[in-house]
Amino acid sequence: MKDRKYPLIIFDWDGTLIDSQAHIIDSMRGAIADEDLPLPDDDAIRHIIGLSLPVAISRLLPQIDDARVRRIADAYREHFFRDSHRMAQMFEGVDDLLRDLHGQGYYLAVATGKGRRGLDMALQKTGLDELFHITRCADETRSKPHPQMLEEILTDLDMEPRQAVMVGDTQYDLEMAHNIGMDSLAVSWGMHDRELLQNSNPTYIIDSLSELRERV
Repeated sequence: MKDRKYPLIIFDWDGTLIDSQAHIIDSMRGAIADEDLPLPDDDAIRHIIGLSLPVAISRLLPQIDDARVRRIADAYREHFFRDSHRMAQMFEGVDDLLRDLHGQGYYLAVATGKGRRGLDMALQKTGLDELFHITRCADETRSKPHPQMLEEILTDLDMEPRQAVMVGDTQYDLEMAHNIGMDSLAVSWGMHDRELLQNSNPTYIIDSLSELRERV
């Protein structure tokens, strides 16, 4: 077994492993339309993906009160789960990559802005549930970029930040890693553009899954 720079690889989910951008945007637009509110453009919605749902809605629609945030969150879930088959659209090569890393003895984890119900359903639909040693969701801990979900993963696996790397596609993933002193890999194929990722000072920006293999 080779020496590993990062024995633990922590992945974001949406936009990093799963091609879910269109599904999330459609679900959010549907939920906001249900409330007869003006629809934000796709870029505005894309920018808040990765945050916990209430935080994302509040940031997207700062003029609304908490009760309306809750109604939109409930409507979002209805729209999202109505098209649940779209949860399993993995980026090409993800399944092979994760199975290879798991077979090599890496610890694999997920730290996501999704809720537990959504992640568990997506893990089951993709068949990836058996590959991850631990997962954390935004509705059972604090929203990114607060590092609590990373702290909990490290505690459960008895590891230090230097032993792990956070792999994500948004500034919130990278800021979360920075806030706990963990290295980060920004993937260029997800929700946030390269300039925004660079401004969050990742350890590396990668453009392919083969580059990820080289960095860990």
